[in-house]
Amino acid sequence: MPPLRTALLQSSGRPGSVAENLKALDEAAARAADAGARLLVCPELFLTGYAIGDELPVLAEPSDGPGATAVAEIAVRHGIAVVYGYPERDGAASGDRADGPGRIFNSAQLIGPDGSRLANYRKTHLFGCFEQQWFTPGDLPVVQAELDGITIGMLICYDVEFPENVRAHALAGTDLLLVPTAQMHPFQFVAESLVPVRAFESQMYIAYVNRTGPEGEFEFVGLSCLAGPDGAARARAGRGEELVVGDVDPAFLSASREANPYLQDRRPGLYTSLN
Repeated sequence: MPPLRTALLQSSGRPGSVAENLKALDEAAARAADAGARLLVCPELFLTGYAIGDELPVLAEPSDGPGATAVAEIAVRHGIAVVYGYPERDGAASGDRADGPGRIFNSAQLIGPDGSRLANYRKTHLFGCFEQQWFTPGDLPVVQAELDGITIGMLICYDVEFPENVRAHALAGTDLLLVPTAQMHPFQFVAESLVPVRAFESQMYIAYVNRTGPEGEFEFVGLSCLAGPDGAARARAGRGEELVVGDVDPAFLSASREANPYLQDRRPGLYTSLN
């Protein structure tokens, strides 16, 4: 099975403008496809922007809404799968908090190169007052899909900082974990150190794709990376707008899992008190 070339779009786009963000995604998809990528991963809430306040419920849409249709057209046009973050509206729009009718989820959706909607994930661990004000936490920890023979899973940002989440994916057979992210100062150690460790301890590839620069009250730090099961970065962005590309190699992953006994040497009977 050949490697899956994966492109990471580190960008904050234009917060509040879905049209401009779709344009940026289209341009990035073209560049990624030209580089031989079969998968493009965008940051958390890329479709709308992250720090958009009261605009969030206005721009939220269902998983099969106009944003999904537009992204599917981009995927087909360039022959590349796309993962993008967006605010997902579930039920009637309320224009108010996420705990009333028309709940809003912080979601990420995987669109296949044929335009099909392959998977939709709702963030389970909400970070900080902003997210807890607007979003409802998801309750499905493992969402997976297949792409070119590779099992893909999804988490969003803060989710990956809980080792239980990543280990659940490892036990479910995830080969490549996609993590659209809005990771901010002063927590850059997550991108620099924690993500490669997660990839190593659970024996998988992790694509951690961040926003960058100032946005509202936040300062996003970039540092997107594709980490391998050996804990090494196959691709690493700096602090600014950037598209980086790396390979997810099934043969290397298989050999790494054979050499590293973490998953085989687990003793789950000892861990029941952790629940």
